[in-house]
Order: sequence, then structure tokens, then C-alpha cells
Amino acid sequence: MDVQHRDRTLLAIIGGELDESAGAALGQVLERKSGFERALMLDLHGVILMNREGLLHLLDLHHRAECQGLRVRVVGWQAQPQQVMAELAGIPGRHAATGERYALPGFRRLIEERAHQARDLTGRAEFSS
Repeated sequence: MDVQHRDRTLLAIIGGELDESAGAALGQVLERKSGFERALMLDLHGVILMNREGLLHLLDLHHRAECQGLRVRVVGWQAQPQQVMAELAGIPGRHAATGERYALPGFRRLIEERAHQARDLTGRAEFSS
């Protein structure tokens, strides 16, 4: 991950896999803030794979940035991460435009709730096995 300062924007360029192991790296993004930024831009062009845990880490970063007064914009959604969000939201079809829907707070809440529910169900199934 590469974090850069661009004018009044903190730019995080994220690549590879966004999964359960991404939490530590994403957690450090806001530590790079100088105090003059007004926005956080997350560039996901390089993210080739995302699972629900990675999505939850991304949503957590988004929420923490907003709590610090930053406007958040996510760009470069690839097909597989968009498909993960579509499946969690229950939106049929391969081209559900979830990258654009991510900008809506209600959609973020929906996918966050469903990702937590899916994780809880998976955890219970593994525990009872």
C-alpha cells in the first residue's frame, strides 16, 4: 500500500488482496494524516480480490475517516470486489454497479450489516462442527 499527500487529500493506493489480513495496513492509513487534509481517496485499481472481511476493514477505515472530518471517496472498483458487495446486498447480476452505490451511506450500512451477519453465521457453523 502506498499513502501519498496530494494537496488537501490523503491518497491511499491499495493493491493485491483485501482480506482478513488487510486490517493492520488499512489501520495505518489515517496515521499518515498531516492534519491539513480534507479528504481521503482510496484507490482500489490494484485490488484483485476482496472477501467480506476485507470489505469490513475497508468500511471501518471509511467510518473512522469520516469521524475525523474527512470526505471519503473510493475509486477504481474492480469486478470481483463489486461482485462481493452485490452478493452481500442481494443484488442479482454481474454488473450491479456496486462501486457507484458504495458512495451512498445507506448502501454501506446495508453491506456492513450483511457482512457481519454472514461472518456470524459462518463462525457459528464452524463452532458447531
